[in-house]
Amino acid sequence: MASTLDETAPLPSKFCPICERQAIYAFRPFCSKRCADVDLGKWFQESYAIPTSIDDESES
Repeated sequence: MASTLDETAPLPSKFCPICERQAIYAFRPFCSKRCADVDLGKWFQESYAIPTSIDDESES
């Protein structure tokens, strides 16, 4: 018996990192396409950054 997931089902105890509403399975970890697009825009505008260590010596 194959189980199907309800794409519109809320995720229990998961909240959207943009607006803090209940996350929806289809847009996980977001609550809507809008919040997913807002997050993508932040990446494109370089509002987010992944920390790295910069060595003074260049590797050759």
